Amino acid sequence: METSFIIRHANASDLPAILEIYNHAIIHTTAVYQDDVHTLAMREQWFADKLKLGHPVFVAAEAGKVTGFSTYGPFRNWPGYRFTVEHSVYVDTGSRGKGVGKMLVQAVINHARDKGMHALIAGIDSSSAGSLHLHQSLGFTEVAHFKQVGFKFGRWLDLKFLELLLNENI
Repeated sequence: METSFIIRHANASDLPAILEIYNHAIIHTTAVYQDDVHTLAMREQWFADKLKLGHPVFVAAEAGKVTGFSTYGPFRNWPGYRFTVEHSVYVDTGSRGKGVGKMLVQAVINHARDKGMHALIAGIDSSSAGSLHLHQSLGFTEVAHFKQVGFKFGRWLDLKFLELLLNENI
C-alpha cells in the first residue's frame, strides 16, 4: 500500500503534534542535545518567534496526521552570517524510512534558496547514520566533526556539521 504525505506550512493547530515529535526525540534520541522536555507554551513561543522572523515551519501530514516537521533559523546572530541558516528536521518514528524527512528537508532547501540564503547548515549527531545519509543524498557535505561536544544518556557525543551551498553563483 502506497502512502502519500503532503508537505505544508504549519499552523497553530499542528503544535501539539510537533511537540510530541520533538519531545520523543528529546527523551529517546541524540537528535537533539536537550534533556528536558518542552511544554506546549514553549512550542507556542517558538512558533510565534519563527513567524515573527519570517522563518518557515513545514509539516508532513498523512491522512491529516502530522508525521514530521522542519524549520530553519539563524546559524549565528552576527550580521556577517545573515545569509547562512541552520535547519532542523524531525520525523515521527512510524514514518521514518518513507521519504518524509527528505521531503521536509527539500522544503527547507527550496524556501531558503528562494529567500536568498547562501548556505544551509545541518548539525547532526555523528551516530545518526540515517540523518547523515539523508543529508548527503541531498548534496550536503561534511565540513566539521566536533568530538565530545555534547553529553547525553551518560556519554559524550560527537557533532557533525554538514553544509549545502544554495546559491553558489552569488
